[in-house]
Amino acid sequence: MTTAKTPQSPPDFTLPDPPKTPDEKMTASKHLSITGSAHFLVQHLGNADTTIVGSDLYITSVPTGELADMTGVPYPDLMIALNADPVLYEAHNGYVISEQGKPPDFVLEVASRSTGRRDTIDKRVIYAGLGVPEYWRFDETGHYHGARLAGDRLSDGRYEPITIDELPDGSLQGHSAVLNVNLRWTSGQLGWHDPNTGEHVPTMESERAALAQEQQARAQAEARVRELEEQIRQLRGE
Repeated sequence: MTTAKTPQSPPDFTLPDPPKTPDEKMTASKHLSITGSAHFLVQHLGNADTTIVGSDLYITSVPTGELADMTGVPYPDLMIALNADPVLYEAHNGYVISEQGKPPDFVLEVASRSTGRRDTIDKRVIYAGLGVPEYWRFDETGHYHGARLAGDRLSDGRYEPITIDELPDGSLQGHSAVLNVNLRWTSGQLGWHDPNTGEHVPTMESERAALAQEQQARAQAEARVRELEEQIRQLRGE
């Protein structure tokens, strides 16, 4: 397993920040940032020191300077790399395959009005060429990608479709072998589920709900204790 490294000197290059259209920012934020998916995925996958969960930064095969033409270089809505170096990722402002020693393991694009065709056609070729083992696409409505949930797995240098199942409640689900999680489309929302338990990977909302439930249970227990103490005092005639 790769151990995260700390550069001894400042990096000799830094990738530029990618452009982002308003609708791209809105759709990605809705399904990834606001729910806290990226943060909780790191917790679920474990090994935070050697796991990169990032977004909106370039993926390149080799280093490139800030003045280089970045046309066609992808910057996915979500990228996950296992056994990689988060320090280098931050230092270079992006994922450089030659520096990391391996391509990212997983990439996901969230559909938007301006990216539908690129996500389903152009980026399949690009990510396959970079050697990304799994490329996933999520579309809230299915209007832009032509499918609400789709995934591809690299086989002999080409992407083969990952099976997507329809669940009894109408949800769509596919299994990511590289992450060992199930991706699920449910009523237009992106969900991540543990295949061993079937439980949803925690989100900010579920964590808040669990905390509220815990606080309510504690308050009820304390109220019951006070009630019992009062009954004891009455029995003693106090």
